[in-house]
Amino acid sequence: MMRILCLGGDGFCGWPISLHLSRAGHQIGIVDNLARRKIDLELETESLTPIRPIRERIDAWRDTTGQSIDYFDIDVAEQYDRLLAVVTAFQPDAIVHLAEQRAAPYSMKSSWHKRYTVSNNLNATNNVLAAVAESGRDIHIVHIGTMGVYGYATAGMTIPEGYLKVKVTVDSGEEIMHEILYPTSPGSIYHMTKSQDQLLFSFYNRNDGIRVTDLHQGIVWGTQTAETKLDSRLINRFDYDGDFGTVLNRFLVQAAAGHPLTVYGNGGQTRAFINIEDTVRCVRLAIESAPRPGERVRIFNQMTETFRVRELAELVASMTGARIAELPNPRVEAAENELKVDNSSFLGLGLDPIRLEVGLLEEIRDIARTYVNRCHEGKIACSSFWTEERRRQSQAAGAGA
Repeated sequence: MMRILCLGGDGFCGWPISLHLSRAGHQIGIVDNLARRKIDLELETESLTPIRPIRERIDAWRDTTGQSIDYFDIDVAEQYDRLLAVVTAFQPDAIVHLAEQRAAPYSMKSSWHKRYTVSNNLNATNNVLAAVAESGRDIHIVHIGTMGVYGYATAGMTIPEGYLKVKVTVDSGEEIMHEILYPTSPGSIYHMTKSQDQLLFSFYNRNDGIRVTDLHQGIVWGTQTAETKLDSRLINRFDYDGDFGTVLNRFLVQAAAGHPLTVYGNGGQTRAFINIEDTVRCVRLAIESAPRPGERVRIFNQMTETFRVRELAELVASMTGARIAELPNPRVEAAENELKVDNSSFLGLGLDPIRLEVGLLEEIRDIARTYVNRCHEGKIACSSFWTEERRRQSQAAGAGA
């Protein structure tokens, strides 16, 4: 049994991760300032599924399983002293770090949102690392990063797990091999903060000996896990809006609401995906196979398959009869890209990936249909644009906010 703090443990990934680790026998403490719930108020929308207050959720988990979870209301980016006090008192063996603003569109919404994302995400990561260093404890940090740090241009090769081998010709003319962090190419302010996280991890790993596993995660599809299904009060978030809704979940809500499936550009963007059940399993595998003391930052690509956006739209359309609508792309990105990714580390640890199948989508479709009356159709379309030119193009097409 390990003691594990889950920072951001009330969120879409953090909540099912916390429950999964608790059910596995670990003692869990959730640290969360409920910022994601406050963003719902800002955006005047909310999860399609009804989310209970955090303490009610934790009480429901105890009632259902007999297992307790501690909760600490702390702003990780702003309240360093309180964070350090919890780290010192709770004495975790591992920290799962998800205490960051997670949406690329939200990070590009305005200059305020860009500044908030940078301030929150970078301060949060630095505070976590500084607190671990100051505590003097040997704590393994597991961070949920993003495949987006690699960028979405066609690389012409299989993207490795974090590090790239390069050949360098030295002054003597001799050729030697080096390994460097794979060059980042962030496509949003959010992705840029995750790219910067890598440098923070590398520094604290070399300087303070902190053990870090950085999980470069693909787009998550699905909502429920074995643990969140145990009681209706434990149900997980289901975001569908243009800022936080992940593409496949968003398509299924659009179909349930009779709304066209919104494909931006021609849908030729290739992305990496992972099911929420595999997300929680991967985090557990990473924790239970920690890097050795002195080992460099370990980077795993946490994804299982890749799809073009239009392929997903066509799949959902064939299931539901929904029509597909192509809209101007709010992002600055290539219209088409290829994406091949190495994910051998998790496969080597025993992950048996959940593959995207129509049968698995039916459960998500049913959730979307059950709660479709909670859907605010005016929030479905993306209202965040990477440039003013993209905004004007969208407005001209009748898709702007």
